[in-house]
Amino acid sequence: MQRLAHTLRLGLKELTSLRHDSVLLLFLLYAFSVAIYMPAAGSVIGVHNASVAVVDEDHSRLSRKLGEALQPPEFQPAVALPYDQLDSAMDNGLYTFVVNIPLNFQADLLAGRSPALQVNVDATAMSQAFMGAGYIGRIFERELLEYANQGAAVSKSPALLEPRALFNPNLEGGWFLAVIQIVNNITILAIVLTGTALLREREHGTLDHLLVLPLTAVEIMLAKIGSNALVVVLCTWVSLEVVVKGLLGVPLAGSLALFLAVTALYLFASTALGIFLATLARSTPQFGLLAIPVIIPMLLLSGGSTPLDSMPQWLQWVMQLSPSTHFVSLSAAILFRDASASVVWPDLLALAAIGLTFFAIALARFRRSLTS
Repeated sequence: MQRLAHTLRLGLKELTSLRHDSVLLLFLLYAFSVAIYMPAAGSVIGVHNASVAVVDEDHSRLSRKLGEALQPPEFQPAVALPYDQLDSAMDNGLYTFVVNIPLNFQADLLAGRSPALQVNVDATAMSQAFMGAGYIGRIFERELLEYANQGAAVSKSPALLEPRALFNPNLEGGWFLAVIQIVNNITILAIVLTGTALLREREHGTLDHLLVLPLTAVEIMLAKIGSNALVVVLCTWVSLEVVVKGLLGVPLAGSLALFLAVTALYLFASTALGIFLATLARSTPQFGLLAIPVIIPMLLLSGGSTPLDSMPQWLQWVMQLSPSTHFVSLSAAILFRDASASVVWPDLLALAAIGLTFFAIALARFRRSLTS
């Protein structure tokens, strides 16, 4: 009970110190509001409002039909472009797609001669270029079949495919991006807050004051982990209710209580990692340099930005040792698929094991740094 009392008092000291740190408070406010709302509301992953031009050398009914088939919101209304301006328009990046319909295209199609159609793509606009070319191909294929009175052939396909999008029927990229932004910000803050808190104690000399008190390294670590985890969990809950559900209108199907409990478990692992890095650094700038090569792979390779299945097999195994990988999987399962603890328990056990391992390593390093 005495150790628990020491930990609680140290935790209150950490919260008081954070309350008087206006820079960190502003950073917390930004990280759980603007940094979540702006990417989710303004960033569209995929084809949206792509610029298109049509070089119509045929001037037929079919060529006009193909140009009119490219409609918002995926594409802007097609712009008529003279043939001699095609190369300069592509070189200057004026259009992402330029469709060139050759002379006698309609006549050749009706005569059964399979005419060629050219689609020029500016592949520097990566997401739009890769997916947009496929969109244009499918749109033109449908229009050509209808024009040639072969639309009935589609219904005679040996297999009828009916795609059904689960958990996100409108394929809204902002829904998933909002949650991933919260996950990424939790990772950054968990490492930065605890690491800077420990270094602030050392730089201000208050860590020496703690060492002369009847306190252990475990009590100091638990106080820092607990206080910072409490702040991040509260900010996460407010952000989910106000920004994600309120402003962005994301329907979170799962239990917020379970997600916040998982967040607390994840913070136990990531804050221990922050303390470990702080014991290696001698100053706050040095801690920032150490944190960058740790945080960036955790954000990019955890499965939030790109699926784990698309990575090399050896990298998938390595990332299983990162707590962020399991936290991303748990977040999507709980918030979107309404998964219960009986479903996600393997990731929960893995996250707990990684957290205990990180805590033990950080504690050993912290004790060594105190004695030295």
